[in-house]
Amino acid sequence: MNGIEELCPKCGLCCDSTLFADVELQRGDDPKKLAALGVPLMQKTRTKLAFPQPCSCFDGRLCQIYADRPQRCRAFDCGLLKRVNAGELTVPAALKQITAARRQANKVRTLLQTLGQRDTTQPLTHRYQEAMCAPVDLAHKNNAEKQGKLMLAVTELMTRLQRDFLR
Repeated sequence: MNGIEELCPKCGLCCDSTLFADVELQRGDDPKKLAALGVPLMQKTRTKLAFPQPCSCFDGRLCQIYADRPQRCRAFDCGLLKRVNAGELTVPAALKQITAARRQANKVRTLLQTLGQRDTTQPLTHRYQEAMCAPVDLAHKNNAEKQGKLMLAVTELMTRLQRDFLR
């Protein structure tokens, strides 16, 4: 078994909007075919198409269009996968890091829900931005405290993602 077979089905952070808000299509991607497969495309810039995260083709464990996935998805290897494949990190150690990152991402999602941000179709970063831009009722201590907890939780998640997944 290689790292992909052992790590990716237990992770999914690159598909569930934890790591990325969207994925830009690359040369060689067939937008019509991707749209027919259920990938909702959007015009990101005047010349770039992208699809939003969380990916509609991710079932929570596996990519449902894996054989036909876009170039950017094919090319991405997270830092953990690179280190496992290079023999610098064991699979059990990488799985522990995945578990910790998923736990932290779920903590962020739970805090977002308690602040009223329940739109799980939006990327995690967009949900965070909306929750933090909402007016704070200083007379209501709980919301200000929840926003503070959310900021700390996101900081911890971003630190973990940068260290373990995005290098």
